[in-house]
Amino acid sequence: MKASDRKLARLIDATEPVDAKAWRRARPLGDPFSVLVYSIIGQQISGYAARAIAGRLQDRFGGRIPTPAELLAMDPADLKSVGLSRMKVEYIRSLAEHVVSGELQIDHLGKLSDDEIRTQITASRGLGRWTADMFLLINMERPDILPIGDLGIRSAVQRLYRLDHLPTPGEVDAIGEKWRPNRSLASLYLWASRRQAPKPARAASSRRTKKTRAGHGSRG
Repeated sequence: MKASDRKLARLIDATEPVDAKAWRRARPLGDPFSVLVYSIIGQQISGYAARAIAGRLQDRFGGRIPTPAELLAMDPADLKSVGLSRMKVEYIRSLAEHVVSGELQIDHLGKLSDDEIRTQITASRGLGRWTADMFLLINMERPDILPIGDLGIRSAVQRLYRLDHLPTPGEVDAIGEKWRPNRSLASLYLWASRRQAPKPARAASSRRTKKTRAGHGSRG
């Protein structure tokens, strides 16, 4: 991957090594249906609020997320009572309906291609490309996933290529072609580069500080 893109190679060399397994463990894991339900619950709210709502839902089912059939058997008003908005109730019920009908082959996703999984997940209301990509990258551990719509990825690509604009998902997709078949690892490094200062920058900053101090000393 480094050989395919000198800019990405410099970013990797300047970033602390990424532990993909540790990164995944820090994200919501579990059976596919529960993960997708949690993805809907967490939309546009804080992690704390999402965990609280999910916890209230799980409390009604002995500490677990209900099955698709159990969710569909619930009165929508009961779902709203745990803290879900009307729209999210509709999204969760849509997801459950897709699983029950077989449109989303939740127990056979491992046999499907990345694009087939994206198509099945995004057919459910409230689940878009970003959710499908994150599901593939984190829960399916697919090796060649680039979440092109993720703002963090787009911002990192803008800095990496010194673009004068935030790249569109299509532009990120085109740039990332050269990272195949390891775009998942490239994504992890792009995210990591946003959370820490590159090593060369720290070294350069240290040199500038020394020069400044030396200059101050000569003037004093």
